[in-house]
Amino acid sequence: TQKKKRMWKKKRESKMITSLYLLFFLKKYTFWNFIPKNLFEQFRRIANFYFLIIFLVQLIIDTPTSPVTSGLPLFFVIIVTAIKQGYEDWLRHKADNAMNQCPVHFIHHGKLVRKQSRKLRVGDIVMVKEDETFPCDLILLSSNRSDGTCFVTTASLDGESSHKTYYAVQDTKTLQNEQDIDKLHATIECEQPQPDLYKPLGSENVLLRGATLKNTEKIFGVAIYTGMETKMALNYQSKSQKRSAVEKSMNAFLIVYLCILISKALINTILKYVWQLEQYHDEPWYNKKTESERKRNFITAFTDFLSFMVLFNYIIPVSMYVTVEMQKFLGSYFLTWDEEMFDEETGEGPLVNTSDLNEELGQVEYVFTDKTGTLTENNMEFIECCIEGHIYIPHVICNGQILHDSEREELFFRALCLCHTVQVKEDDTVDGEKKGQLSGKSSVYISSSPDEVALVEGIQRYCIHTNVTDWKMLFFYFRFELLEILSFDSVRRRMSVIVKSAKGEIFLFCKGADSSIFPRVKEGKIEQIRSRVERNAVEGLRTLCVAYKKFTYEEYEIVEKQLQEAKLALQDREKKLAEAYEQIEHGLILLGATAVEDRLQEKAADTIDALQKAGMKVWVLTGDKMETAAAACYACKLFRRNTQILELTTKKIEEQNLHDVLFELSKTVLKLSAEMQDYGLIIDGAALSLIMKPREDGSSGNYREIFLEICRNCSAVLCCRMAPLQKAQIVKLIKWSKEHPITLAIGDGANDVSMILEAHVGIGIIGKEGRQAARNSDYAIPKFKHLKKMLLIHGHFYYVRISELVQYFFYKPLYDTAYLTLYNISFTSLPILLYSLMEQHVSSETLKRNPILYRYMLINAHLRWQVFIYWTFLGVFDAVVFFFGAYFLFDNSTMTSNGQMFGNWTFGTLVFTVLVFTVTLKLALDTHHWTWINHFVIWGSLLFYIVFSLLWGGIIWPFLNYQRMYYIFLQMLSTGPAWLGIIMLIIVSLLPDVLKKVLCQQIWPTATERIQVKI
Repeated sequence: TQKKKRMWKKKRESKMITSLYLLFFLKKYTFWNFIPKNLFEQFRRIANFYFLIIFLVQLIIDTPTSPVTSGLPLFFVIIVTAIKQGYEDWLRHKADNAMNQCPVHFIHHGKLVRKQSRKLRVGDIVMVKEDETFPCDLILLSSNRSDGTCFVTTASLDGESSHKTYYAVQDTKTLQNEQDIDKLHATIECEQPQPDLYKPLGSENVLLRGATLKNTEKIFGVAIYTGMETKMALNYQSKSQKRSAVEKSMNAFLIVYLCILISKALINTILKYVWQLEQYHDEPWYNKKTESERKRNFITAFTDFLSFMVLFNYIIPVSMYVTVEMQKFLGSYFLTWDEEMFDEETGEGPLVNTSDLNEELGQVEYVFTDKTGTLTENNMEFIECCIEGHIYIPHVICNGQILHDSEREELFFRALCLCHTVQVKEDDTVDGEKKGQLSGKSSVYISSSPDEVALVEGIQRYCIHTNVTDWKMLFFYFRFELLEILSFDSVRRRMSVIVKSAKGEIFLFCKGADSSIFPRVKEGKIEQIRSRVERNAVEGLRTLCVAYKKFTYEEYEIVEKQLQEAKLALQDREKKLAEAYEQIEHGLILLGATAVEDRLQEKAADTIDALQKAGMKVWVLTGDKMETAAAACYACKLFRRNTQILELTTKKIEEQNLHDVLFELSKTVLKLSAEMQDYGLIIDGAALSLIMKPREDGSSGNYREIFLEICRNCSAVLCCRMAPLQKAQIVKLIKWSKEHPITLAIGDGANDVSMILEAHVGIGIIGKEGRQAARNSDYAIPKFKHLKKMLLIHGHFYYVRISELVQYFFYKPLYDTAYLTLYNISFTSLPILLYSLMEQHVSSETLKRNPILYRYMLINAHLRWQVFIYWTFLGVFDAVVFFFGAYFLFDNSTMTSNGQMFGNWTFGTLVFTVLVFTVTLKLALDTHHWTWINHFVIWGSLLFYIVFSLLWGGIIWPFLNYQRMYYIFLQMLSTGPAWLGIIMLIIVSLLPDVLKKVLCQQIWPTATERIQVKI
């Protein structure tokens, strides 16, 4: 017979694609566009663009200073930034190459052939082995398992490190070798590539790029989407740019200084022409002007204006941006090096994914936290089960508690044994995190849910202590054929399995949240079990209800047909599956309920208490039921015994309308505020949806404002039954309220990513739900308790240090080309950089003992306009002292040792010397925490200035066209009056700052100073 040629095709509407090479690119630049694209991005910053204009003006017209004075610092900034961005893009190039060039095995003419993943074509059949990553989106054809299943981890996609089960297409799962696969002739119809969860042939058949094959020797799959068409690539997007409050203040201050600069240039231009009104006023006898030179026009005036702009442009410090970037980058290492924030249990320390928001850690006003895995350990333990109203506790059963030998109890335990996604690995070494392991046993249980592992381990203990001595024997006695799995999802909040017993009986076992099970049961001890579930929820336990129903063979055939039609639907597949599940999971018989404990993380309560004392409002956003979440909030001291709880829930809204409930709560809040009562608010997801939903008149602002007003007056808020997008919605609502508070979101799972990205600062917990939250966050920490030190100590220091750094650069009030170029780069930048990295105005122990010190920095307290005006005034005062002090002290009367009088360059050198010493000594006065590094840098910078001045003016440099500074510095220091004048001017300049510090410390001491006095 003639061998059929394998032909895989994808029908995309009317377009057929059969042999398209597709690559995966994350890189931002190419070799050819790096320079123009990078320059364009850098000159979009107002400061860089400004200095570029100044540099061009210096090149075009005759200005008082050399173009080098603006060009060299600007080019230094541009080059450093370009190198940093180029290095980051080079890392992206490496990642691209690693993805696109990794080897892949595919079938060609009945044999396995190896080629690079970038050469994969749509329709190629790929073989993937255990622990390998899927190179593209595949449809699972078969696996080495007889049932056609495989196990996959999707940590790189959704953050879940658990093992998930996928199923081969029924018609191809028997094809086990390359020859059989090569004979296959088939056609796949699927939609155009989309980033959503719309998956061909059902989600249980599709293996997505980035996922990893686990506990399965090998699988065969056909490529349906490759390269940038894969869902991993379509869902890739760069994080939105977050800007800190300090950066916004810097821009505002920069605009003010630009206005000052323009005003100075304009005023000086006007004064110049006023002075020149008198004939020959500006023409000395030795430099007479021609008639054409005396003519004035707009071009001449504009050129003079630009010249003054260039002359005064150094009040805008170009090196400030470089210094700030270096301070943030180097300062982030202090966080990663903190040994107290290293967790020995997990072997993890803090991570800094972006250093741009370091100072924002000292400005947080709202903390939004997840509950499970963040406040709690996400380490579940089976506490008890309630069967037919009877309570059974595992360790009590093991010690001889008598079980009621009934059919319902047997079905209950069978349901727990069968209705789960737990996998058993007979090996202690399992890639990924172990979800459960009994001491002394080689079996490791792995599941997508830690609750399931806890339940299976609890049942194992039960079986061991009820004469079923071998765990494997449990399946010998209770052997079932798995027919269907109705997977768990967050909307249904339940999962079911349909199984067939050895006797031919067909059962549906279902377990899920009480709110999704109770409405679907028709019989059982409903009230007794409901009462126990509510009691366990109040105690903070996680509860699940268990139910079942029995099918006849005819009923199951109808069910099977419903599910198959829904799974194969190309349109509205998810909707049809949900409808099918809804029809199948009804008329259940209630068997019982389970209770699992999720313990609080170590020092979670202490951390929340410290954050509240620091002035932060803590909100808990969780998907758990209200009773369970409220119990956890009481346990972690978010709610206290004297806290009056206000409820804004669906149940309350059903009794009254939303309008009445909101206004009633608003009145209560005002009354409690007058009585200084501490209270908290509980709101659920359904109530939030009603608040955010636009009203009939098209507006929703009124309800939102009332809700925000209620929340502002609450010490704590609990949001339960929240979907991931609702978490982000809450954060956004507070973030864009009229106060514009700084928000922080912290979580450990993929469902927390949306709120982490929405908040001003996002923090991921390196937890048991994978690393998705940690990867998408700005910072990552091992445990929730580390948030206390991160904010109260590191955040406090980061903000204070960078605030001083910014104000200092705007304070520094210039003369020869080399001096102007080095002033902001070398003479005064290094001391302030070290100061901004190492300064501690108060010890870390004091900050830890007194969280209240944090609240005095909120709302950008150190960079308010009054503080900025003070520093600006101080700069103006010092400038006046430097210039006019030197002018009046040495007005044409000072002579050097050889009888020469001070000239302009000597006068300027004296003023500049006073300037460098004053700004450096002011920094020394502001320093509280002295180390040998501070001493070396501060005094070393002054020494460097002196040595540089001696060399610059003491040698005739052959590469210079002029030597204006030759012997000037030595000539100045050769006279006693110059020494006396320098010392006097420095003392006068520093006097206001010294008086302010002494008087304010005595009359208006800060909170920090008051606490230090007590100590």
